[in-house]
Amino acid sequence: MWPATGAAISTRRQDLDDALVRLASLHPQKIDLSLGRLQRLLTALGNPQDHLPPTVHVAGTNGKGSTCAYLAEMARTKGERVHIYTSPHLVNFNERILLDSTPVDDKTLIEAFARCEAANFGEPITFFEITTAAALLLFSEHPADRLILEVGLGGRFDATNVIARPALSVITPVSLDHQEFLGTDLRQIAREKAGICKFGVPVVVGNQVDDAEAAILDEAAKVGAPAFVWGRDYNAYIQHGRLIYEDESRVWDLPAPGLLGPHQILNAGAAAAAGIANATWPARLQSITRGPLGEIARKAGAELWLDGGHNEAAAKALSHALADMDEREERPLVIIAGFSPNKDVTAWCSQFSGLARRLIAVEFKSGRGGSQPAQDVVAACQAGGVTAEIASGLIPAMKKAAKEHPAPRILIGGSLYLAGEALALGDAPPHRTPG
Repeated sequence: MWPATGAAISTRRQDLDDALVRLASLHPQKIDLSLGRLQRLLTALGNPQDHLPPTVHVAGTNGKGSTCAYLAEMARTKGERVHIYTSPHLVNFNERILLDSTPVDDKTLIEAFARCEAANFGEPITFFEITTAAALLLFSEHPADRLILEVGLGGRFDATNVIARPALSVITPVSLDHQEFLGTDLRQIAREKAGICKFGVPVVVGNQVDDAEAAILDEAAKVGAPAFVWGRDYNAYIQHGRLIYEDESRVWDLPAPGLLGPHQILNAGAAAAAGIANATWPARLQSITRGPLGEIARKAGAELWLDGGHNEAAAKALSHALADMDEREERPLVIIAGFSPNKDVTAWCSQFSGLARRLIAVEFKSGRGGSQPAQDVVAACQAGGVTAEIASGLIPAMKKAAKEHPAPRILIGGSLYLAGEALALGDAPPHRTPG
């Protein structure tokens, strides 16, 4: 144990400074972007990169640090212990390596550097490579629930890219950056950033200019990394002083980012998407038994179910679940549905052709664009093979549905916004909880 005296702390700081100077002296005469030097050292250290907590790997040009900060705070809010690796530092090198969200102490860092120096045997290696090796060594030896790992430069040949299979990858906005190493145009640079994509590992793609997004998606497709893309799969914006995050399955009403500037909306949105993309969510099909809607169902001897899925795949899964219910207890199925603009209502409804007796179309006012007109929903449903009619709202629709004989099974679906309005009428809040 180091004595907690001013002299000891001063000596330890000097020892750390000396170690940093020695590590810098190992820098190669000529820099080539390569992982070979680091992989050699990591092999000598016992491959600590293969023994890390579940890792979120973050690349990009702008917003990497802020996104890492949001991700770490989200994890801590869930009670997770979080390791964090970022660069550069502001005052002390220790800021780059956070063990359980606390900068590594001088003694622990000096010892890790010494082990890396010994294993390196004086071979040429960049300062970032050998200090990354020390970070990975420490992360592997200190238990945690999550590691947030920020890329230093580029992605494909960055020292952090020795991680074979992170839990999740994130690419924040890409712009012209380090052209001498990464390429002279935006597409080339974006491809290098997308070099962190791995087979089967989801990648959250932040707001990008068209050329960068196209290059990133091309690289992700080549390696088989499923992409979750800003503006296509998720969005975030400020409304009434709150950060609203939305994707195809959910809407979150969150506190506004603590960091200032409109760009922080992009960073916080990407972090929220990252927090969701690798999470496990329970089944959305929810029984409603209380409130005015539940009371209408109870009096009619009906079942009432709620689901926010609104694309064809979600409807297919939902129809299978309802068909299974029907095998156990046969009831006529009536659907009450509303849809956001630009949703493929015909494709959704076609999954219930032959299963649903009819669909009652309603409109809702929540969301940025409101809902599709009920008459358009009716036409689209009938094209999908389901008889449809219109009601002026959820309560009138429920009263219509409850008259189906015998006691029906009623589904409210087609939109998370409609599901939210149904819950707001008085039943319990949604039971979905991030895993």
